[in-house]
Amino acid sequence: MWEEREEKRTMNNLYFILLSIFLLLYIIIGVKKRKLSIKASFWWILGAIIILILSIFPYSIDWFAKQLNIDYPPSLLFLICIMFLVFIIFRLTKQISELELKVIELGQELAVLKDKVHNDNKKTEKIK
Repeated sequence: MWEEREEKRTMNNLYFILLSIFLLLYIIIGVKKRKLSIKASFWWILGAIIILILSIFPYSIDWFAKQLNIDYPPSLLFLICIMFLVFIIFRLTKQISELELKVIELGQELAVLKDKVHNDNKKTEKIK
């Protein structure tokens, strides 16, 4: 029974190792195809590397939990995931705000240029 449990744990670790490798490849391919910026991909690559490390060394989360006086190690894993996602959401919200300001600026510049073209067209019609 113990051997069966250990074999199942090894298979789960193998699945997570493969998952993290596929995630890394997916991110790298996205960057190469210019569907994902290098700046944005950094944090996803970091997350995939953390998944890979935790998959290779599954008891490391237990050690970290013990160092932080956390009784239930999976709760540390959930905490890390939640903090990572909150960080990503914050960065994306910041980017959206910056882009909204740029859109407003571009809209104002476009309005000024349209007005200028419209006034120039009126001047040329008066000359004719």
